[in-house]
Amino acid sequence: MSPYPEIEPYDHGMLDVGDGNRVYWETCGNPRGKPALVLHGGPGSGAGPWARRLFDPEAYRIVLLDQRGCGRSTPSAGAYDTDMSVNTTAHLLADLELLRERLGIGRWLVWGVSWGSVLALRYAQTHPGVVSELVLTGVATGSDAEVELLTRGLGKIFPEAFERFLAGLPEGTAREGNLAAAYNRLLESPDPRVRERAARAWTDWETATIPAPPRSVERFEDPAFRMGFARTVTHYWGNGHFLGEGGAEGVVLRDAPLLGGVPGTLVQGSLDFGNLLGVVWRLHHAWPGSELVVVDQAGHNATAPGVAEALVAATDAYARR
Repeated sequence: MSPYPEIEPYDHGMLDVGDGNRVYWETCGNPRGKPALVLHGGPGSGAGPWARRLFDPEAYRIVLLDQRGCGRSTPSAGAYDTDMSVNTTAHLLADLELLRERLGIGRWLVWGVSWGSVLALRYAQTHPGVVSELVLTGVATGSDAEVELLTRGLGKIFPEAFERFLAGLPEGTAREGNLAAAYNRLLESPDPRVRERAARAWTDWETATIPAPPRSVERFEDPAFRMGFARTVTHYWGNGHFLGEGGAEGVVLRDAPLLGGVPGTLVQGSLDFGNLLGVVWRLHHAWPGSELVVVDQAGHNATAPGVAEALVAATDAYARR
């Protein structure tokens, strides 16, 4: 099943979530349909209109939001004076509950991509009864091992790009520890030139590690987006995704059995570098009632051929439940 035609929101607003933050939200599809929440990746990417097309607009009431600090939410993480201490996983989970109550929703299907899959999984684990199903792609669990793979580990696959990535950090201990945390320190510098160079170096590395050509990301050419994205993702990756202690597997994998009452579909590209750690397979086997769909020749991209079709098939199936 191909993605559905483009649609526009029938309602939208700004939700005051406290701490000086206002979160943008929108609803599309059928106001009386099955509620579904879309969680974007990054952290810091913002919601895009393409995700609306993964749901039957006659069957679903589709809710999208820009998480704190990104997209149309305010204040922007790209602004130096924005307080990032109130942008953590706990804050985002609380925001989801405020939005659910604001919209008068009891339970909803939760869809997540990449970081959005981490947030969706933790939401279902910590808020039993409010998530009816999960549909996840580009699956991640937010463990330190995943951050280490995506920053330092991939240097063995992309050595030239990794050399440039390390060169963006001061010589010495900054290049030896958590590289996301080291870049985040540069992105918190009072010197705008330091921040700009760090944001460019970070997004250049993310672009270089795309598994197949064309290796380009148009939004990274927007200086405002680039700054907010780099600051947010390094803030989370440099602080264990604010998930707390979870042992070697990470807290999301540790608590996977808590998902036993929640049906879920995991759609994963065979070329997704997160597969090198076997995270999606371990999650699937630890989560009773989950289904794993592997799409050949696809990477970490929800719009890739085969991935989008599998996501639509999943949401169609859950609409009939």
